[in-house]
Order: sequence, then C-alpha cells, then structure tokens
Amino acid sequence: MQITMDTAKGRSGSGVILAILLGIAVLVSGVAFSEGLVQLVDRWTKQEEYGHAFFIPLLSVWLLWMRRDAIVQSIGRPSWFGLVVVLASIGMLVIGNLSAIYILAQVGFVLSLAGILMTFGGLSLLRICLLPLFFLLFAIPLPFFVDAALSWRLQLISSELGVFFIRLLNIPVYLEGNVIDLGEYQLLVAEACSGLRYLYPLLSLGFLTAYFFNAPLWQRSLLFLSTIPITIFMNSARIGMIGVLVNYWGIGMAEGFLHYFQGWAIFAACGLVLAGEIYLLNKFTSGRSFFESLRFPEVKAVKASGSPIPAKKMSPLFSAVASLGIAFVLIFSISNRVESVPDRQRFVSFPKQIGEWKGRTSFLRPRIELFLGVDDYILANYNSPGQQSINLYIAYYKSQRNGVSPHSPQACIPGGGWFITDLNEKQYLQVSDGNGGPMPYNRVVIQRGDVKQIVYYWFDQRGRKIANEYWAKWYLLKDAILMNRTDGTLVRLVTPVSQTESEEAADKRLTEFMSKLMEKTKKYIPGANLGSEV
Repeated sequence: MQITMDTAKGRSGSGVILAILLGIAVLVSGVAFSEGLVQLVDRWTKQEEYGHAFFIPLLSVWLLWMRRDAIVQSIGRPSWFGLVVVLASIGMLVIGNLSAIYILAQVGFVLSLAGILMTFGGLSLLRICLLPLFFLLFAIPLPFFVDAALSWRLQLISSELGVFFIRLLNIPVYLEGNVIDLGEYQLLVAEACSGLRYLYPLLSLGFLTAYFFNAPLWQRSLLFLSTIPITIFMNSARIGMIGVLVNYWGIGMAEGFLHYFQGWAIFAACGLVLAGEIYLLNKFTSGRSFFESLRFPEVKAVKASGSPIPAKKMSPLFSAVASLGIAFVLIFSISNRVESVPDRQRFVSFPKQIGEWKGRTSFLRPRIELFLGVDDYILANYNSPGQQSINLYIAYYKSQRNGVSPHSPQACIPGGGWFITDLNEKQYLQVSDGNGGPMPYNRVVIQRGDVKQIVYYWFDQRGRKIANEYWAKWYLLKDAILMNRTDGTLVRLVTPVSQTESEEAADKRLTEFMSKLMEKTKKYIPGANLGSEV
C-alpha cells in the first residue's frame, strides 16, 4: 500500500512539473510573438468589428477545460515533428515582423501552440486540442486593406438590396452608388453599415453553434456557412427598414440611439435566424427538438501515441522552448538593427509650381499626423486656370519595420465619410514601374452626397512603383532582407468631378498632371540606390 501511495505521489509530482513546463513553453511563445499580439489587441480595441474577439481566447480556454479528462488521457510520447511546426511558426514570425504583415505572426502564434502541444504529448494531444486552437483564429483580424475591400463591396450589395426592400413597399427611391435618395432625404450607407460588424462576430457564433449542434457534418457546415448570407440579408433589411422609417418620420429615424439600437436588434435577429435554421433542419431530418440537438459534444480521448515520459526527458519540448527564446532574441535584434536610410530632400522644398499648376501647401491635423506616423509629407492643392484643382499628398516613411507604414486610401477614404463606387488598377504607359513594365496605379471613384471625386494612388517603394498592396508587402519583405531597407512612399492624387464634366475629363486632368509630377519627385522619393537622384 505504501509503495502504491508513493508511486501515486511520484506521478502526481511529475504531472505538476510537466504542467509547469508546458506553461513556461506557452509563456515563452507569447513573449516571442509579443509584437504581433500587441498589434492584435490594439485592433480589438480600436475596431468595433473585432470587439467580440476579447471573448474568443476565454472561450477557447473553456473548451479546453470542458475536455480536460480526455486531454489527460490523450497525452502520448513527445513528437519531434512538433519542433518542425514550431520552427515553421518562427519563420512566420520573422516574415510577419519584417514585412509588418502581422497576421502572419498572429497565425504563427497559434501554430506555435500546436507545435508545443506536439512536443509535449505527441499528435494525439494535438488532435484532442485542435478545435479550441482553431477557434483562436477567429480572433485574428484581417489586414486593413482586405477589411477595406470587403467593406466597400458589402456596402454596395447592402445598398442595392436595401433599396429593393424599400421598393417592395411602393416607396419611390433612387440609388446612386451608396446614396439612397428618397427625394426629401438622402441616406449614405457608410462603412459602419457594410455589415462587417455583424459578419465577424456571427461567424464566431456560427462556428460555436455548429460545434454544439448534434447533427451530420453537412448540416453543421451548412449552419456555419449560412452566417454569410444571413448577415448580408439582415443588414440589407436593416438599411431598407431605416429608409422606410425616414421616408415617413424624418431623418431622426437614422440617427442617435434608435440607429444604435437597430444595430443590436439586427444582430439578435441574426441569432434567431440561426436558431430557426436549426429548428428546420431538425424538423425535416432527425425529428428532434431544438434543445435536444444542442449540447456539449461528448469528447473521447484520442489513443495516445506512445507512453508519456518523465519531465527530465522532454527533449522536443526543451528544444522548442530554446528555439522560441532564440527567435525572440533574433526579432529583438532585427527590430533594433540600424537599417539603411537613403539620402533624400525633404518636402519642405518641393516645387510650388508644376507646369502650369500652382500649388498651395497645407498641413495635416496634429492628431492625424501622429496617427499616420509619417516621417515627411507634402499636402498641397494645385490649381490651373480653367481647371478643377488637384490635391497632392505624398507620405514618406523611412522605416516600416515596426508596423508604421503607408495607410491604404481604401481604408482611409470611408473614414472621411466618402464611399467607394469604383476601384480598378490601371497602367500609365509613359512611366516605368521600375521592373521594365508600365507603371501601375489604382483609380478610385469616391462619392459623398452629390460630390464625386477621382483618386489615383500608388506606392513608390525603393525604386518600384506598385499598385497592388500584396505585392508591396512582398517587396517590403524581400528588400528588408536583401537591402536592409524598408523605406517607402505613398503618392495620392485627388480631383473633383464637377457636375458639368465627365469622368474622362477628370482622368485626363490627372494623367497630365501626373506626367509632370514624376520628374519633380526624383529628389524626394528614393530610388533603388541609397543616394538621392539629383
């Protein structure tokens, strides 16, 4: 009996030591990936679309706790393949931090947790913990420019469907872009009304609901995927409802507390639609009641891959922790490395006259300048007799290593109350992109009320002119490694489209100005060489 008790105490003590080792490994991983995780929390705090993400790690821990018995029984022999997974996550960490594409580092953190579990208890332990780990991915925000692209497309879809609902009630309505014209009143379907504030939390809710739904895989998959059309439909119905209320009772129906309350009511309605979908699936398939089909699934232990080993023989786990520690030192040294910064002239001396265009400079508000983190910029209106003005904005960043980089106009435009009605990538044949081809640029048509503008923008990065933001990130990574440079510039031109002219006339004005501008920027925007072009 004494031997049995001593053995049990020994196993218990060994289990405590193993748990402490696992906790230390997770902590070291969090420290190594800290820069990306700080950016993650910052997005949760500042973007309402991701406010729900604070609850996701807590729910993941709860899911792990609910299957704790199965987890203990699934601990097997540590796997060296887990170290390979950890090394892959470290590669994502390095790439993410160098390129400021923090989503790579954030996904890499989840991947590192998976690798740590394998180095602790083998593939069997990972399999039993896989779903709670996967759920963490719902807390990772998409890159800003992806969010912006999704937002304006959803704005257009929601506007069209909202107008469809209004017309069902025989109310005269006209839609131009994202402006719903009811005659006396005009409604702007802004970025906040795109539906992303419903879509992201509803996707998380749909995933959890599908997990608790005791049904065949195809029904659970259908339930999860249906959150996308449900969000679009309900958000459009909300816009239509606001249009109807405004038509009969005035613009106050679209403002203040009522507008805020409608948002929460629609999200609750989305949840009810999901519940109704479960009811219908039960009725036409299994015949079970709603509550009979929703329960915490019975989680069975996965057959352990080998036998657990003593803490002193946890070589794969020790190797993973050591690798993550080295990664932290590497990232810290990269972040503090003195990188090459090219010579250039500051924009304070930028020409006030470009061809027949005369410029007048202005300045960003201090709060906006601080938010953008720009190192040097010019903001000026250029005018020519008989022409609409052209607003020029060039923002220069001497380093993009710490996440400070040019803000995509796609993300900034909606913040000013404008909405995007058209977005295309064009080519300017008279100028090279730096790789031997014509220069690409983005052409964006934006509108606010009756006012329409055309925006041209591109990224001028270390001798390359780039329109596609994914390619800009790729070259940023490449040049950070090979050139030890991450400087970059955003160039943006904006001109209004008067009610008496066509978009083609505004395009001609911009392209003519752009051709004269290129020669003037060589001293101010560094090329591939470290010295400025004079």
